[in-house]
Amino acid sequence: MNSARLHAASELPYVRRTTATTEELLAGAFEALLEAGGLEARDVDGLGVASFTLKPDRCIDMAWRLGLNIRWSLDDGHGGASGVNMLRHAIAAIECGHARHIALLAGDVFGPDDFKELAANYNGTTRQYLAPLGIANPNTLFALLTQRHMRKHGLERADYGALAVGQRNWASANPNAVYRSPLSLEDYLAAPRVADPLCIYDCVPVVAGANAILLSHVSALPAGSPAIRIKAIDCNYNFDDQSGDGLTTGLRVISDRLFANAGVRREELDLVSVYDDYPVMALVQLEDLGIVAPGELRSFLNDRVLAGRFPLNTSGGQLSAGQAGAAGGLHGLTEAALQLLGRAGERQLSKADRALVSGYGMVEYRYGMCANAAILERAQ
Repeated sequence: MNSARLHAASELPYVRRTTATTEELLAGAFEALLEAGGLEARDVDGLGVASFTLKPDRCIDMAWRLGLNIRWSLDDGHGGASGVNMLRHAIAAIECGHARHIALLAGDVFGPDDFKELAANYNGTTRQYLAPLGIANPNTLFALLTQRHMRKHGLERADYGALAVGQRNWASANPNAVYRSPLSLEDYLAAPRVADPLCIYDCVPVVAGANAILLSHVSALPAGSPAIRIKAIDCNYNFDDQSGDGLTTGLRVISDRLFANAGVRREELDLVSVYDDYPVMALVQLEDLGIVAPGELRSFLNDRVLAGRFPLNTSGGQLSAGQAGAAGGLHGLTEAALQLLGRAGERQLSKADRALVSGYGMVEYRYGMCANAAILERAQ
């Protein structure tokens, strides 16, 4: 990872409805990425794409639409883990000399029936076993998981609300977020329930949007361009063969190794972006990564997250910014990159030198099978 540098990121404003196509949004994110990175389309010789609604097109079709002649391509279908997964492969490609400039794109546009069709036919297991039970919907599965998490840690709904409210406070400074209006803990507790104990603020809003990041070989960076070094990256898939309780992910296996390889201590992180399709999974990841110590979830949520004393998901996360399909897997990386490059606008942290980004997702039967994380550092 000594040769690859992340030096640009872009995100189109997330919207609830649009007449644009998935291809158009991905192209828009790519165009903004080139401008941010100081490159021309002809410079890009590697492309990775994550999308649920680009079908029947794939990465190579997108390359043609963008007019790219590439030496490296990647189609990624890992959902919430796609961003870190693509990043890992792109780093390897640059290290091996397979490409000099790689653009990674992710995005989706869901029509009225697209998301329902995706949820009901997410994979063969969902179609065969879950749909007949009437629970081919992630809200039901993660409501059950939240109940289990509440019992295990002695938490109440207000504790999960602290995360939702804390992230909404960050979203208020993000012009790309769908939900920016103030949200109080009282608002959260009074909100309509979706699947007990989840309310509408516990479930990511489905939106349209696209994200992109740009990696280049260190010797090919535009002159004077700020850049980010990937200090460490690790993944663990099919952690428990779907036989565990869902309250632990593969991040627990890789956590200590990740920090050791990065040469970074947890307290040296300036911001953390964890995949937040539901508050419970954000908390599980924070525990698995060792960022929150056992027995300290309640104090962490109320004394640090709600009080704005811990930079968690500074974009507002998907809970407030929205989940643009596969773009959700790249959302955290985009935000971390913008912060480390000093391009986060009104929400820019005064100190943003090191960040951790995690990915999670791809529910097979009961829980997500994929977990990965990367530690990023502003290059001096």
